[in-house]
Amino acid sequence: MSTKDERLYAMLIYLLSFPFPILAPLIIWLMKREESEFIEYHGKEYLNLLISYTIYLTVSALSLLLLIGVVLLPVVGTMLAVFTIIAAIKSYNGEKYRIPLIIRFVK
Repeated sequence: MSTKDERLYAMLIYLLSFPFPILAPLIIWLMKREESEFIEYHGKEYLNLLISYTIYLTVSALSLLLLIGVVLLPVVGTMLAVFTIIAAIKSYNGEKYRIPLIIRFVK
């Protein structure tokens, strides 16, 4: 696989997460991970992002009962969108971007 295709697929993992948060990135990662270490890395990074921010958003939603979530929920949602866009740009540039504040579940 050429590096241009690798970068495109890695970027699509992040960009297709906006309309299809689980299905599209998972399909790309499962189909292309054995062909490219770069796609393997970004697929794992996205899955870690998805799992971590699901936890963060759940905790933020539960904290709405304490009124802390009124501030926390929009901040966490904004961070998710911003880090996803940054990761898409970095992956298209051919960089291995480590997304901040995520727990590494998938290694």
